[in-house]
Amino acid sequence: MATRGLGRELWAQAFHEVTGVEMREQASVTGSTERVILRETARLHDLPYSDELFASFAAALGAVHVRRAAELRERGHALPGAAAVLARLADEGVRQTVVTGNVRAAAEVKLAVFGLDSYLRLEDGAYGEDGERRPELLRAALARSVTPPDRAVFLGDTPTDVEGGLGAGVRTVAVATGRASGAELRNSGADAVLEGLADTAKALDAIL
Repeated sequence: MATRGLGRELWAQAFHEVTGVEMREQASVTGSTERVILRETARLHDLPYSDELFASFAAALGAVHVRRAAELRERGHALPGAAAVLARLADEGVRQTVVTGNVRAAAEVKLAVFGLDSYLRLEDGAYGEDGERRPELLRAALARSVTPPDRAVFLGDTPTDVEGGLGAGVRTVAVATGRASGAELRNSGADAVLEGLADTAKALDAIL
């Protein structure tokens, strides 16, 4: 999903709320988790990092998303074809969840705002609170859903996602809807690469 810059605004607002410092610069977010982004952003501002800071930040970020959900709906959008693919997979009886570096409360707001949450078993997922790296998150989700790695498929849009899938032993379908090109995702070792999700049949073939 795309937030057209609002995601960074919400992040900066939560950062200011918990640190009292205006965010001048944010660490790289591509393929990273909120815990890592916060730690590196705190370092850029000469602030000490701790688990307590992350817990406060996670709560603040979730609350900011709740308060500004209507604005998120107006400015952002789900990726073309995403809802149709989720709906078709649900029709096929596929159990679906989300593995994301976002904190859970923020992820739930984003998914609900764009009408994607009804297809997902969010309790089976893994979020920014569950680890720093994609393999950790994937293993957490597999454990919660009681799913063996060889029965799972992971969709991601960064080389870090692909590396995470490989690290967790999960088949990975990469979608070139982020900053990484299809070639970059193939070179990262993805099992299949899609240029987007608008072609439902093609997406289902790659996933199933």
